[in-house]
Amino acid sequence: MTAAPESLRPSRRSEKVGEVVSTKMAKTIVVEVMLRSAHSLYRRGITHHRRFYAHDEQGACHLGDIVRIQETRPLSKLKRWRLLEVVRRAATAPSAADVARAVGQGEIERDTRKPKPAPTPEQEA
Repeated sequence: MTAAPESLRPSRRSEKVGEVVSTKMAKTIVVEVMLRSAHSLYRRGITHHRRFYAHDEQGACHLGDIVRIQETRPLSKLKRWRLLEVVRRAATAPSAADVARAVGQGEIERDTRKPKPAPTPEQEA
């Protein structure tokens, strides 16, 4: 019997899915994973949040992305995970140019607030 190619073999390394909470470091992302467990006595569901430092070689992740990370050899003092894939991209806010194209530049420049009334002579004194 021949062995399956390495790409088809299931990996024994742990995988986790979480949200990117920081991309401030070069080639490193911080992923927050929500871990659910049962209370030892009351059997009630408990949610824990844990942060993992993961290696992002291409810098493909942005804040708020949902990503899958995999356990790997130690890459630095804190980094023991690597990015496998971006599961879902975060919604990005439209730029000022996009808003101007959609609405029209005149609508952005027009001030719709009520003008302040002129001060009366009693208020000036």
